This record gives sequence, structure tokens and C-alpha cells, in this order.
Amino acid sequence: MRFRMRRVTPGVVFLMALLLTIAIACGPSAEQSPATNATEPTAPPEAPLAAAADSAATVEAQAAEQPAATEPAMDSKASESGGTSGEQPTAVSEQPAPADPTATTGSARPAAVTVPISTEIPTIEGIDAWLNTEAELQIGELAAEGKVVLVDFWTYTCINCIRTLPYLRDWWAQYEDDGLVILGIHTPEFEFEKDYQNVADAIDTHSVGWPVAQDNRMTTWRNFENRYWPAKYLYNVRGELIYSHFGEGAYGETEQRIRNALVEAGADLSDDPFNVPQDQARDQAFQAARQSGQGVVTPELYAGWHRNFLTARAGRPPYVAQPEYFEAIEISSDESTAIIDVTAPDVSNPSNLQPHAMYFQGQWSVEPERIRHARATENLEDYLALKYSSKSINAVLTSDSGEPYRVYLTVDGAMMTPENAGADVQWDENGTSYILVDVPRMYALVDNPQYLSDSILVMGSNSDDFGLFAFTFGVYAEGP
Repeated sequence: MRFRMRRVTPGVVFLMALLLTIAIACGPSAEQSPATNATEPTAPPEAPLAAAADSAATVEAQAAEQPAATEPAMDSKASESGGTSGEQPTAVSEQPAPADPTATTGSARPAAVTVPISTEIPTIEGIDAWLNTEAELQIGELAAEGKVVLVDFWTYTCINCIRTLPYLRDWWAQYEDDGLVILGIHTPEFEFEKDYQNVADAIDTHSVGWPVAQDNRMTTWRNFENRYWPAKYLYNVRGELIYSHFGEGAYGETEQRIRNALVEAGADLSDDPFNVPQDQARDQAFQAARQSGQGVVTPELYAGWHRNFLTARAGRPPYVAQPEYFEAIEISSDESTAIIDVTAPDVSNPSNLQPHAMYFQGQWSVEPERIRHARATENLEDYLALKYSSKSINAVLTSDSGEPYRVYLTVDGAMMTPENAGADVQWDENGTSYILVDVPRMYALVDNPQYLSDSILVMGSNSDDFGLFAFTFGVYAEGP
């Protein structure tokens, strides 16, 4: 079976005012600390990024250790599977302000589910475009052709989804000729993820070779009664749902179920060795901290007011700590925005910042899905700060203009180095660390040698295109 990209003319697009009633949360295993109102200084503190940049330019030894200005620092671990703040999937509920799965302190992870056999096959419909296939596919029709079908719900900036893709690529390569069809359902979390070209580029970046359906209106998502990114549903050749799994992990069990279904369908796997895939290993320092009761991981943090208001309404600490963020917004519609001019606490003193919450300095535009730098500056006067606990940090960033811009970053007051930089970090001739934001996607910011607790990340840009959607965090030995 050969697949290639093809557009499908979209049907009537309905505007769905669901954002205020859809609660989205990632599921870390650690509780988020309460976000109380920190005392702010009476005058803005010195811009920490500019100060760090000046320091970096005067330290010859540091500059000598950095790569050339245009050479990105590529970490060998960047392409490996890694961990998140707990291996929970991202969950969506269509109930207003539901109980938050991130609030648990238990170590439970989303388990593989052996479901009662069902012949009621959800319909794949409401699709805006198909990629990697010329056909509009249905599970029942594929099953009638003798195919075993693995349905995978994902979206391209979801870190949990990204970590599962290497396993999916392996299964596709090994079992496609034996009758396996992987059917990706790309259901976006953010508005820009609905763009056809963005999805096509992500498919190319991640070497996704199987068919993918753009479920921009969540029609197929609702047909499956799905609530998670990522989520997998396995159907046998009789069209029966025989297995499902939500979130990362259980790769060995999932592959065994695939093999069982293929053998039942008549495939000869005697020449296909079963090298049981292992779940990602957690960082040893994190495991040691957890055993001593100190292994806290920063949960996924959202910058837009929709998620912050829903989280606060549910009685949980919001993702932004400053009250001005909330006082500025008058919710007259789902698209309300407001400009805030705020002062952050002195980030040189870690005790000024509450853990697992964002702080902003300067002028920012508070928007439904993100926060955006609201003015062009010259000396990195405006920035954001975050006290985090994890091994790695990623951020979802965009540019409205389509023009690339730099975001400068430090950890604990120092420029990034090749030892702690994420895969997207670069350095200029003075050793100043930055990332270049050129397309809307997830960027790898930090990859510490090991888990760290209560470190401070500071990010800033002179561009008014600087738009932040979310942070995600990892605690696996390798990967984002």
C-alpha cells in the first residue's frame, strides 16, 4: 500500500465556542505548588538577560568554549525518546472545570487497557485533509481488506506524542508488509496546529510515513470519545477494538498486541524477531530524589488566559503567578486580549519566585492561547522567568510575522553551555545563548546533564513577535 499527500476539500467549517468549556491539562506525577502573590520590588530589577549577555561577552574562557555564531549546538540525546513530568498524556474534558489529573501525588501512570471486544467502529469523519494517502480511510474497510489497524491520536507540538513517534516508526517499518496500518488522527491543541502546511512540515520533520488525517474540528476525536494525546486504539481484522493505551509507555505490551493480531490475521512473523522495546529510563538523579521524597517535577505550564482561568476556577494554582495578568482581562468573548505592564520579582534571588509558575517583566499581550511580547525593545528589558524542577525544558513558540527572531535564555543567571543546552540552542560570537524561532513548533531549550530542583530559567526577546504557548518538562535520562 502506497501513501502520498493529498488535500481534501474541507466541508462546512463550524465555529465552535468550546474553549471556555474545554479544560486541557498534562498529567505530571507531582503536585504544582500554590501560586501566591509574591512581593514585587518598587522599581524594575536590572534586565537579567542583558546583564548575563554583558558578562558573557567579557569572559574569554566562556566564549572560547562556545560554538561559532551560526552553528547550532546539537546534543546527541535530542533525537532519543525521553521523559515528561510524569508520563501522563495530555487530557481534554468537555466539562467545565473538571478535576485535574495533574493534582495527584501518586505515581500511577496511564495504563494499557484491554477493552471488551466491540464491533462498533467509530467513523473517521469531519477530516479537513489527508496526508500520506490518496484515499479517505475507514477502519472497517481496512479490516475487510485483512488489515490490522492502529489508530494514533496526536498533535505535533505535544511532547508526549513526540516521544512515542520513534516506536511508531519502528512498528510501521517492521509490520507494514505484514498487514499493519497505522492511522494517525492529528487533532490540534492550538489554533496554528490546524494549518495544513504546519502539519505537513511536522510529518516530514518526524519522518511520519503512515496516513494522517487532519481532525481540525475534533469530529473524529468525539466519535472515539477520546480525551488524551497521545491515545492508541488497536483493531483486528474483524474490526473489533481489542486494545487501547493512553499516554507514553507500555511499548512492549503494545507491540505484542500488534503481533498477536497480525498472526491471528494470518501473517507469518517467524522472520520478524520480537526485540521487546523498553520504556524510556528515568534520570538517575531524579529517581534518587524521588526515593528521598524530593522528586518534584514541574508540570506543563500554559501561557494563555483560557487555561489559566480554567485552572484557577477549578481551585488550582494558575500557571502565571502575577495577579495583574488576571486583573487585566475582561472576558467579553473567547478572543479577548489585554496588554499588561508588569514588574517581576528580582530573579537573582530564587526565594522571590514560587516554583512551577511563570513571571513576566515589561509589556505583554495576554491572549487566549498564549502570551506575546507587546513591544519592540533594544536591550532585553522585557523577559519571563520560571523556577522549575526537571532535567529538560521545551517551549511551544510562534512568530506572527513569519520572520525569524531570537529568544535569549539563561539558567541560574548564566548563559547556556553545550553541557546543559537543548537541541535548539545556539550561541553568538560572544557566547550569548539563544534560540532562533522561525516556524511554529516546539523548541528544545534545556537538557541538563541530570535532574535539577529549583533552577531559574529566564527568557527574553527584543522582538514583539515573541509568542509563548506552553512549557513542558522532562525527567528521562535521554530525550526532550
